[in-house]
Amino acid sequence: MQDYDKLKNEVLIKIKEANSLDDLENLRVQVLGKKGSITSLMKQLGSLEPDKRREVGQILNSLQKNIIESIDNKKSSLEETYLNKKLKNEALDITLPTRPENIGRIHPLSKTMDEVISIFAQMGFTVAEGPDIESDFYNFTALNIPQEHPARQEHDTFYFNEDENGERKVLRTHTSPVQIRTMEKLKPPLRVIVPGRTYRSDHDATHSPMFHQCEGLVIGDKLNMSHLKGCLIDFCRIFFGVDDLPVRFRPSYFPFTEPSAEVDIGCSRKSGELIIGEGDEWLEILGSGMVNPRVLQNCGLDPNEHQGFAFGMGLERVAMLKYGIPDLRPFFDSDLRWMKHYGFFPFEQTSIHQG
Repeated sequence: MQDYDKLKNEVLIKIKEANSLDDLENLRVQVLGKKGSITSLMKQLGSLEPDKRREVGQILNSLQKNIIESIDNKKSSLEETYLNKKLKNEALDITLPTRPENIGRIHPLSKTMDEVISIFAQMGFTVAEGPDIESDFYNFTALNIPQEHPARQEHDTFYFNEDENGERKVLRTHTSPVQIRTMEKLKPPLRVIVPGRTYRSDHDATHSPMFHQCEGLVIGDKLNMSHLKGCLIDFCRIFFGVDDLPVRFRPSYFPFTEPSAEVDIGCSRKSGELIIGEGDEWLEILGSGMVNPRVLQNCGLDPNEHQGFAFGMGLERVAMLKYGIPDLRPFFDSDLRWMKHYGFFPFEQTSIHQG
């Protein structure tokens, strides 16, 4: 018994003197591990007489239990001490100012698209959409674009390989195919705008292989050029925020409108800066015209009963003009420095309509 008591006292002293969790674990292995002192004594029980085995077994079980309880208590104490020390060393000064947060910006193109949609929505237009990959019929033929037109050439348009029917799909070169799809699907009167991506094989400071357009289409039974002019003059003056903005219409040619007109706005250039609404210079911003009777016929409409007008603009172009952006290419570079300079805060309280 004295040997067992001596072993117990020695182990309890070592447990008490353990200064770390690692020391405590090493001690546990020395005493209770597979080759530990108490484990070795347990293994010797089989060689004792039954009565002696029972007596010694009770003593060793009690000893083992006391040591395990002491180790657990010491472990809890060391863990608490370690945690308190860690909390003290890793404490944060909550009085320090927070790190600055970067506020996201709205892309000028997204801002422009929202403004254009909002202005035309006030005029009763709804938004129409269509696929980016189009057939030759919707992209060219239905719009009265002849076979020899430059837009049909490989150097200007992105073509896909021939399908099983021998047809070559294209990435739409304008959003006008949506006008055809809309006239096929809806009965007049109708009034829609078509914002979306378009694709052409061109890339420089003012052109991109992928860019955005917004076209408009109005179909009724008593429409004429005066309705077209009134609609676009109001739009230009609201969009650029100039109540008396000079707007002129120049005769032009588009296969899908007849008569056709380019739309210019008044401007001036001073010290390399473009000023919209002042001076005696002109800047072209969009194309327009009365819907060609052949286009109406291609959509199943009778030109003698229905008339309409259409217009289209490049959204990047009007964004560059309005917000003074000199180069088109950074629109798609994903440069956060550029976005920080030209982008817009998401919750700016600005009014689109200046009237």
